[in-house]
Amino acid sequence: MIDRTPPLSSLHSFATWEPILRLLLAHDTGRSADGSARPAGRISRYGQSLALPWDMSSVARTAVKDIQRALARGRVEEVAFRAEVRPDGSTTLGLVWPGPAVESGLGYPDLGVLVLDGDALPEPWRRLPEPVPGARPAPTADPELLERTLRERLPDAVGATEEEIAAAETRLGVTLSDELKTLYRVTRARWEDWGDDWEAAVEVNNAVCCEIHDLDSLYAVDAAARHSRWRFSATDALSTPPDAPVQGLAGSPGWIVFGSNGGDELAVDLTPGPGGHLGQVILVSHELSLGAELLADSLTDFVLERTKDGRGGSPERGLPVVAGVRKGGLDSVRAAAHPDLEVLSIDRPDGPPFSLAPVIGLPRLRTLTAWPGALADPLEIAGLTGLEFLELGPREWRVLLDAGAVPRSLSAAAVKVGDGDHLPVVDLANEILALWGRPPIDQTLLEGDLGPVA
Repeated sequence: MIDRTPPLSSLHSFATWEPILRLLLAHDTGRSADGSARPAGRISRYGQSLALPWDMSSVARTAVKDIQRALARGRVEEVAFRAEVRPDGSTTLGLVWPGPAVESGLGYPDLGVLVLDGDALPEPWRRLPEPVPGARPAPTADPELLERTLRERLPDAVGATEEEIAAAETRLGVTLSDELKTLYRVTRARWEDWGDDWEAAVEVNNAVCCEIHDLDSLYAVDAAARHSRWRFSATDALSTPPDAPVQGLAGSPGWIVFGSNGGDELAVDLTPGPGGHLGQVILVSHELSLGAELLADSLTDFVLERTKDGRGGSPERGLPVVAGVRKGGLDSVRAAAHPDLEVLSIDRPDGPPFSLAPVIGLPRLRTLTAWPGALADPLEIAGLTGLEFLELGPREWRVLLDAGAVPRSLSAAAVKVGDGDHLPVVDLANEILALWGRPPIDQTLLEGDLGPVA
């Protein structure tokens, strides 16, 4: 085992970890056959994943804070650990430093996600809007009514010139809707136009029914900016039903954000879904990383507060796009197979392991997660040529590595450790990272004595 020591001297002292280990032992009733205990967990600069009560004692909080301060000083995001405490108290403590190629696994028992391509995004975040050649403004879109309403509400507002509007279109690379142009012809919403008067700004926001952005601050929703972590996004999917008003996307060059409700983005939609209207108003939630909801068929409706219940392309969690065997309710891989299948998760089997034969060759399958021991033949994975994300147990990864059959289409991967004992698979994970030339995971072993285990 290679020992690569980060510049965190205090964390390489067994004494630093002793309080944490003793606390974990006090709450751990499980022992192996030989009486040994194997406490494990991980601590990041901003959180922890430890098998301790949520209302930890002051001793526990202090011990965690000491480690978090050391991580901050060393500019290290997190450390995972696993100890083997033998009956006589002699202890081997393994520290794992995930490094820049590993997405934090805080809250999970494994090493975290191995990011094989640091620039890659899951397919839903790369998806572009479909062309909408027949899209038209809603019947309620009425630029004249919109202008009259806004001028009545804002008689002293300073509007944008045609040159300023044209410059915004050039910067964005789109033609703004007639209603959005009308809005900014009435008020360009610049702070200097209000004489730094907060009440004047509030008056404009009330008139437009949102916290409006000035003309120079219009922007399109960037899908990449909404992507968070492979851990969650690899198993997410989007769909656009035939009657959906909003396309199932993470972002679009035609989602032009003109304001917010204090947290969520409000956008005029220039790339509507098959059941939508050009220039409709949508809400892009800050709590979601995919999809958007319809708020109003037109900007006129929005300003006149004729909003509607949100509806749009949204995360797809049932067949055929996302399927789960066992945990997801299906009893076989064959039952999950479908030409549109994107994500397949196979849970812990309660019978014979599963063959992947029914899904080999499916054109859109991009994610496979399988519990250790769930696959009859891991080498069948070679037939899944479009995989972006793969999560398998250590044995299954070993089979692929030994056969030189790790799919090179992968952008991210994970080694699933059912019992939380991640230390033995560090070398395995580093073999996977090495195939892409990514920085390895560092590890350190410490020896100490906790006294006889109760």
